[in-house]
Parts: sequence; C-alpha cells; structure tokens
Amino acid sequence: MSAHRVDWVDTAKGICIIFVVMMHSVLGVEAAAGETGWMHAVVAFAAPFRMPDFFLISGLFLSNVITRDWKLYLDRKVVHFAYFYVLWMTIQFAVKAPVFVGEMGTAGALEFYVRSFVQPFGTLWFIYMLPVFFLVCKLAHDKGVPWQAMLVIAAILQIAPIHTGWLLVDEFASRFVYFYCGYIFAPQIFKLAEWARERIGVSLVYLLGWGLVNGGLVFAGYAAAPIISLALGAAGAGAIILTSALIVKWGQMNFLRHFGENSIVIYLAFFFPMGLTRVILLKLGLLDIGTVSLIVTIVASVSPMVLFWLIRKTDFGWFLFKRPQWAYLSGTFGRKGQAQAAE
Repeated sequence: MSAHRVDWVDTAKGICIIFVVMMHSVLGVEAAAGETGWMHAVVAFAAPFRMPDFFLISGLFLSNVITRDWKLYLDRKVVHFAYFYVLWMTIQFAVKAPVFVGEMGTAGALEFYVRSFVQPFGTLWFIYMLPVFFLVCKLAHDKGVPWQAMLVIAAILQIAPIHTGWLLVDEFASRFVYFYCGYIFAPQIFKLAEWARERIGVSLVYLLGWGLVNGGLVFAGYAAAPIISLALGAAGAGAIILTSALIVKWGQMNFLRHFGENSIVIYLAFFFPMGLTRVILLKLGLLDIGTVSLIVTIVASVSPMVLFWLIRKTDFGWFLFKRPQWAYLSGTFGRKGQAQAAE
C-alpha cells in the first residue's frame, strides 16, 4: 500500500478494465467480420464478473466521503463524472458523426446526440451510472434508510427480469447491488484481501473451484439465469479480489496496477484506437479473427496510456483527463490543492 493508493485495489481495477476493453474489442471484431474467434470464449467466461467487480471496487471507499456536505459531494461524485461523460461523449459523437448522419440524417444525428444526455452513449454508460449510484447512496444515508433494506432491494432489482430498453433503468437494476456491497462490506473485503495474502494455497484452491463452476455455468448457458447471475457476480468479484491480492504478493505484473490506477483514462479513450486497429487488421486479412481480437485488445488498452504519457510530457491536453477550474462547483476547486483527475 502506498501513501494514497491500495495496491491490490488498483490491480483488481487493472484486471477489470482489460476485460472491459477485451469485450468491446472482441465483439466489435466479430461483428465486423461476421464470425467468432477463439477470444470469444475468454469474453464469455468473464461476462458474469467483469462489471460486477468493477462496480464493487468503485464503491469501496465511499464510506470515506459519504458524510461530506452536499455541495462538495455533488462536485466530487456527480459533476466530476458528468464533465468527463459530456466531454468524451461529444468526442465520440464527433468521430462517429459522419456515420450517424449517413444513417439518420443531420436532424436525426442531432436528436441522437441530445438523447445521449439521458440515454448513456455507447461505451460510456459506466461513467454515466456512477454518479447515479453515488447519489442514491448519499440520499439513503442521509435519510437513515437501513443498509439491510437497501441491500435487499438492490438484490431484488438484480434478480428481477427488468428490461425496459433504457440503460439508466436496466443497468441500475442489474449493477447497483454490487456497488452497494462494495460500500457496505468494504471492511470485510479488505480483510479478505489480507486473508488471501496469508493463505496462498487455500486461495488457489478456491480460485480453481470458482473457475470450474463459473466456466461450467457459462458454457452450459445458465450464467444469466436469475439468482445464479447474482451469485456468479459476487463469487467472481471475490475471485478477482483474491487474484489481485496474490498478484501483489507475488510482486509481478505491475502493469496491472498501473492500468488500474489509470483505469478511467483507458475507459474514456480506448474506443478510437480500438476501432482504427480493427479496421486496419480486418482489411489486411492476414490473421485469424481470434488473433485480430487479441491485437485490437492490446492496442486499445495501451494507446490511452501512451496518450496520457504524452499529455504529461507536453503539458498539453490536460482537460481530457483532468477537470479544469471552470468545471468545478463554486467554492469547491482547490480544496485538495489541485484539480481532480478523471480517476
């Protein structure tokens, strides 16, 4: 653990962001090619726990800030993510605008852009949902709603077959329980990570058993079933926590920690190198679909880090990953002595 960050948490986030980029990369390649490759099995295996763990990790440190006054809380947990969502939604829309205009016409494309303020746009829905989760938790906390009641409601929403077609509703129902568990059970989760470091053998046995069960249910077609989906999400989140703690104990694969520390940077910017690399490799037609998917995943994961490195070196373009002063609520800028980065 460093002075400001927790090593296994960043490692877990690094694993999750790679799985997220992998999912978009693999499914995008396969859709464009009209066939599946060997990477499809990896994406399917990770589906039950990929986003549950990401949201659980996102809720881990909420107890440290949930008692803040509303103005500062809204600035750090709502306005912060809203800035990056609107910025990168606009960037993505601008890149894809010619396609949208060709498919929907100019008026239709503009309507689609405006609708993206209430219907999360493309890959950015995670950034959109986080402020919603933060708001619900703050309201429940301030109103004195028992955490047990919130947990039961969140679990019922996840189990219920809620498919309205609106991402804001559907993803809230599907994911909020994991975020709330990260918030409520943070002390137990940190104890689990410490437990794993001291019991490597037992942890490896658990991970082997979990992998067999998770994989078996996925490829048998039961992973998305009610209750099973919730159980696999929780078990998979635990598995990533154990894996991250063991990786840190091992002292290798530091790139995962670095990726996790800058996971939002990757999440915001991976779409363009992903799409460009996919187009180039498929046009060349030299490799099988699985290998193309792997290369696209690597390029899409690494390229945002290269961009971030260039921004730090040139001191140009910081607004892409750090809020400028004008994007803070009045009186909240500089309380920590510097502008707040995307993370």
